[in-house]
Amino acid sequence: MRTSLVCASHSPLLYCYAREPEDWDGLQRAFAERSRAVAEFDPELVVAFGSDHFNGFFLKTMPAFCVGFSAEAAGDIGGFAGPLVIPGEIAVDCVEYLRNNDIDPAVSYRMTIDHAFSQTISVILGSLAARPVIPVFINCITTPFVPFRRTRMLGEAIGRFALALDKRVLFLASGGMSHHPTRYYPEHGKGEQEVEAWKLSGGDDPQSLTPGQWLGRLDVMHHEGAGMIARGERTAGDMRLNAESDQRFLDLLTQNRLEEYDDWDQYELVERAGIGSMELHTWIAAAAAHRAAGGRMPVQDFYSVMPELGIAAGIVHAD
Repeated sequence: MRTSLVCASHSPLLYCYAREPEDWDGLQRAFAERSRAVAEFDPELVVAFGSDHFNGFFLKTMPAFCVGFSAEAAGDIGGFAGPLVIPGEIAVDCVEYLRNNDIDPAVSYRMTIDHAFSQTISVILGSLAARPVIPVFINCITTPFVPFRRTRMLGEAIGRFALALDKRVLFLASGGMSHHPTRYYPEHGKGEQEVEAWKLSGGDDPQSLTPGQWLGRLDVMHHEGAGMIARGERTAGDMRLNAESDQRFLDLLTQNRLEEYDDWDQYELVERAGIGSMELHTWIAAAAAHRAAGGRMPVQDFYSVMPELGIAAGIVHAD
């Protein structure tokens, strides 16, 4: 059994920026190199860790963790629509292993994922259906936050499960680094009535936006946001892009010092590096899985503060 690890940032603005970022070519080279390396590794199973932006998970029921037994990607901006190819028996066995080892994820027989999964899966693997994928959702967008310690423990348990499989396994994390996209996904209680109703119900509330209206809103607002950034109306400070905070995270990750995240104050991290920094849960889970399965030390491939994309972008891998 062999494992590989890729952790990578995502952003809708990768597909609708109004001004090309200075480090755009470097980012694209890093993505291409990871994609080539993954193709060479030829994974027989991908465990993908991702979040959601109120496209599949809503406040009426918000699990800390959820494993998909079937999943379809919404066509949100920056995302790729279509079904995942999920190995059902392995996904069920994984959940049974987790629950027998003190980790209690929810399960979904009809999971909806968005660009938080589909963008990185498509960029790294080539398409949503290229490889068998088990999607593992982590709540990263709303309080109460999942403790980093629990996410590390989730990843470690998945790594131990994978260790027993006679397969080449890729642990793929999508999200982060510092960014604060509350313009598009407002904090609970701070959005317009129809937006709050959507976030709560996913369209079931009579006051809610419809699914089409929600996706249309995201499309329009991200194009507007890209223009605002290009004109200097939204700055790196507004988006809480924070290289110092990100490097502190990367230093620990690339030294496998994952337990040190256990004591991080997540509310303080959000103040410094935005709500988008909570997506680093996915990196912690994937890195913990890779370490538990005997993988090598992570290596930083790319990092840059890229306000034109609304994010500080990072890519890390390990073999």
